[in-house]
Amino acid sequence: MLRIHFDDRDLARVQIAAEPDPLWETVLAMHHVVPPGRGVPVYGAWRARARRELGERGLNRAAGLIGTLAPADARYFPDFLTPDAARDGLAAGLEALRDTPRVRLTAESARAGLAARLPRWTGALATGSRQPLDELAAAIQEVHRAVIAPEWTGAAATVDCDRGGRTRMLCRGGVDDMLNTFRPALRWEPPVLHVDYPRDRDLRLDGRGLRLIPSHFCWRRPIALADPGLPPVLVYPVEHATDWVPAATRSCHPQALSALLGRTRARILAALDAPTTTGELARRLRVSAPSASEHVSALREANLARSRRDGGSVIHALTPLGTALLHGELASVRQPQ
Repeated sequence: MLRIHFDDRDLARVQIAAEPDPLWETVLAMHHVVPPGRGVPVYGAWRARARRELGERGLNRAAGLIGTLAPADARYFPDFLTPDAARDGLAAGLEALRDTPRVRLTAESARAGLAARLPRWTGALATGSRQPLDELAAAIQEVHRAVIAPEWTGAAATVDCDRGGRTRMLCRGGVDDMLNTFRPALRWEPPVLHVDYPRDRDLRLDGRGLRLIPSHFCWRRPIALADPGLPPVLVYPVEHATDWVPAATRSCHPQALSALLGRTRARILAALDAPTTTGELARRLRVSAPSASEHVSALREANLARSRRDGGSVIHALTPLGTALLHGELASVRQPQ
């Protein structure tokens, strides 16, 4: 059990990340690719495509390096793999990774037992060589480009949906109600947040607040950094539909949709693949709220979208017809039992 201790200052500094973290997503995605076997069913179609793509691009060694540094069954993997700077994007995160201080590299590598798994790699680090970090940064960048970037829009939409629901609860009932939306994986008993965790430890925020990072590829339980001196974060899994399919394998033709509906309306249709509010839609697509509302109304009139009120907000989503238009296929019909 992980116990995260809050004080009054921390409650005022709780944040939810606005989008997935590129380094966390890349590292956690390899938990579903590198180990042999079928893995988690919900990622099945994506995993098959990812393994094929990595093989065709000659990136199995790069994926293996990430998987060796952060194995799926590890109780700990080095914190330097996921620096806080990645909140500003992949390039910023990789730059921070390359600049990891030598003393920290040595300590975290020893804690993770990397010398036994990567003796030459850790030996080079011990002599002060930066080549291993350059190699790692290049591996992460190539793997991200091959199998994470093609899914980024879908991952961001899933995260937006999760974040939107929790933000609405924050506006409605404050931090207490928002933290209670994470049950049963997280249990909020003020002033302590209890997290289902493989190790027993305490984390005292001491006024630094907590950054919650919704993750597309995190699975089963949340993850925190091991070093209590680093900016406190908690990466947690978002919900996936059991029939989730990676965007790269769908029969979606954006150019055809743009020709049919117009570019902005086609983008609105695609954004509604995950339920969202008018304001969230406007911010994501960088259009005005009235414009977003007008386009949603047109899609609703054509039975491509539907809207429902949730407290003070209106949530928009695709109808089955809208989903079929977006993905170029009709939903399968279930036979009576």
